[in-house]
Amino acid sequence: MLDDTLKTQLQTYLGMLRQPIRLIASLDNSDNAAKMRELLQEIAALSDKVSLDETGDDARKPSFVIAKEGETRGVRFAAIPLGHEFTSLVLALLWTGGHPPKVEQDVLDQIKALDSDLNFEVYMSLSCHNCPDVVQATTLMTVFNPRINVTVIDGGLYQDEVNARNVMAVPATFLNGEMFASGRMLVEEFLAKVDTGAVAKEAEKISAREPFDVLVVGGGPAGASAAIYAARKGIRTGIVADRFGGQVNDTLAIENFISVKETEGPKLVAALEEHVKTYDVDIMPLQRAVALSEPQKDNKHAGLIEVKLESGATLRSKSVILATGARWKNLNVPGEVEYKNKGVAYCPHCDGPLFKGKHVAVVGGGNSGVEAAIDLAGVVGHVTLLQFDTELKADAVLQRKLRSLQNVTILTSAQTTEITGDGTRVNGLTYLDRVSGESKHVALEGVFIQIGLVPNSDWLKGSVNLSKYGEIEINNHNATSLPGVFAAGDVTTIPYKQIVIAMGEGSNAALGAFDYLIRQ
Repeated sequence: MLDDTLKTQLQTYLGMLRQPIRLIASLDNSDNAAKMRELLQEIAALSDKVSLDETGDDARKPSFVIAKEGETRGVRFAAIPLGHEFTSLVLALLWTGGHPPKVEQDVLDQIKALDSDLNFEVYMSLSCHNCPDVVQATTLMTVFNPRINVTVIDGGLYQDEVNARNVMAVPATFLNGEMFASGRMLVEEFLAKVDTGAVAKEAEKISAREPFDVLVVGGGPAGASAAIYAARKGIRTGIVADRFGGQVNDTLAIENFISVKETEGPKLVAALEEHVKTYDVDIMPLQRAVALSEPQKDNKHAGLIEVKLESGATLRSKSVILATGARWKNLNVPGEVEYKNKGVAYCPHCDGPLFKGKHVAVVGGGNSGVEAAIDLAGVVGHVTLLQFDTELKADAVLQRKLRSLQNVTILTSAQTTEITGDGTRVNGLTYLDRVSGESKHVALEGVFIQIGLVPNSDWLKGSVNLSKYGEIEINNHNATSLPGVFAAGDVTTIPYKQIVIAMGEGSNAALGAFDYLIRQ
């Protein structure tokens, strides 16, 4: 199961175990059980602190528990955790074996203080790059609180269970048998939902912060670049972000980031965050900005700009850089909202394995849509790609690849008008043939929407000038219409939305803000 490189890496990690652990396997006679046994045997052979016990009798077979020696509870994988989940497997082994996690002590204290029984079930896919965050968050909670348990379930391995529970998007988290959350979550977000009062406490701590010289709102490439450039000037810098990395978290393959031949979005995000942390930057994650005020004039905060957060906190700064990025654009047709995560999806890498062998549609003929169709064609039974325009807009190399696939149908001049379903899940899509004027219907089980991005600027209406597309208008110093407020990245009027461009714009905004400050 493991190649020599992975074995060498894993053996090094297992050398960090401080106490013995046991792999308790619940197996049957299936091929997947044989693969799981092979993986567990290979792990146990790499360390004398790891033993394999095949006497487990869990209802989910195949599955295994990583438990401390002498115990039977622990992190359960109803999965063969390779691919994107190999890191989750390694961390579960290390943490169970006593190796300390790289998290703040107050987070561990908050986990240990939870005093209720929490049984999580996390459905994931091995190709999902957002799932590891959820798996690792619930794993951490399980290892450090005996009243918390988690079972990590590969949706592709347990297809019948996924269908029975109508899980059509991952990561999907159930708590005590009920749906708890859908989508990427960090451990702090889990704690905020299960620990009453945690949000108010954090908001109080944030509001007590001293004013910043530069406050960056947004943690994507533009925000990270702005924070680094500002901090290097030796001024008090803060960064507040709903999700560090932004849209880059949802990007799998990156092959046009200059000097890096190829990488993946989550890897780049981790590198960005690590780089920001090397400077004296006050990072405030999991916080969403909801309002921006102009510089105060007549009170004790004269000259300071205020940013209000969804949590109720208020931050103040002499200058602000807006780098809130963009989000997936919706079709805004009947059925889209009703069937979101019930067949309507936006991430082919994450959710594609849940549609194995099924008929799905991709709406959008640009690069993202064609790439999605190509990826899905290797997993699902058939892909129908719908493009509003008369021709696809994707790069020629992608179009050639798409047209070479036998299980793909391309429909141009097709305007999606409705996503249909049976009340529980998607069962089709209706579109208008813009040539004939005829309304047509395609029977299918999933719809992946890939029609571009919309700027995250709704909360700024009335505060700064926006274009007709909702983008923040900026000048060549990245200054907005509001004195002391700058903007950078995909949320602005720059014509090309690219990672490398957003980084340059972020640094330009920081330099513009610094120039503004020294002239005050």
